[in-house]
Amino acid sequence: MLDGRAHAHAVGLSRGEYRVAGRTVRVTLVFSGSELATALDGVDANDDGRISPSEIGLARDSIDRALVEGVSVRADGVLCAPGLEYAEATQNDAVRATGSFECDHAPHVLGIDCRFIDLFSSSHRHVATVSASGHETSYVLVRAKESIELDAGGAVATAVPFWAMVWTGVTHIWTGYDHLAFLFGLLLVGGRARSLVGVISAFTLAHSITLGLSALGAVSLPPSIVEPAIALSVAYVGVENLFSPDPAKRWRITFAFGLVHGFGFAGALQSLDLPRAKIPAALLAFNLGVELGQLAVLAIVLPLVVGARRLPAFRAWGVPILSGAIAVAGFVWCVWRVWHVAS
Repeated sequence: MLDGRAHAHAVGLSRGEYRVAGRTVRVTLVFSGSELATALDGVDANDDGRISPSEIGLARDSIDRALVEGVSVRADGVLCAPGLEYAEATQNDAVRATGSFECDHAPHVLGIDCRFIDLFSSSHRHVATVSASGHETSYVLVRAKESIELDAGGAVATAVPFWAMVWTGVTHIWTGYDHLAFLFGLLLVGGRARSLVGVISAFTLAHSITLGLSALGAVSLPPSIVEPAIALSVAYVGVENLFSPDPAKRWRITFAFGLVHGFGFAGALQSLDLPRAKIPAALLAFNLGVELGQLAVLAIVLPLVVGARRLPAFRAWGVPILSGAIAVAGFVWCVWRVWHVAS
């Protein structure tokens, strides 16, 4: 994650709305700005990990070619003519591109190919919602399955696939190296099982609170504050391990820092710019994924740490060295992110 970007967490998920109206198919694509900045060379002109409205204006041709021309729409096997109407950056680090495809006739069998998926990582998923004949059908597309074909008159109503949002939460925690460093630092000093359960429970409860409130729009903090604060929480845990570790009381500070980490999780969900009506279900699935991902990491790391702490050499040298490395990493992340926000 030490990539020089203030906004540090890629989502790995995009969404698209494909609405059939007569012989016109209107398409709206929404991507995480930080993920798109990595995928498209030269779009992020100032290399701050975000795409501003001015950068979109300068890179309109690149976005048109990569995204809208990365979509093919077919009406009964005949290609429809594409066109980008506009692309814009939203306040939630989302980039929305809108276009329309004009077909020779109203499609009976609608085909959609989303080749732009190849621009992103192999784990990227595109949630495509097709609206036709008054109904919606949702699909999850990946590199191995980039195409949809359906009867435009026989769509059925569905929601955003629950498992796709769960997996997004899982992968978000697995690729959130600062979140993982924070948890690892908490586990290093050991303690009784009751203390460890209290620490993890406090972190889970706290980040669930701010994730929910932020995703629903009740409270909000900008990434320029949240990302450095998360890095500082990592540094704090490393320093505390070196000087005054007290596992029995750590749940208090863990709860406070968990509130901050929750804003980081919410940033990933907000960058999908979901319609408000779909946020509660997506929030539930995403948070479930975060918890499952966290439990999977703990199931692997905790037994290793417990076993290592039985060794006197690890307690005498391993814990201080690893704690110092965590503290240094946290400080470097913080300075790096603040510097990129300022620049």
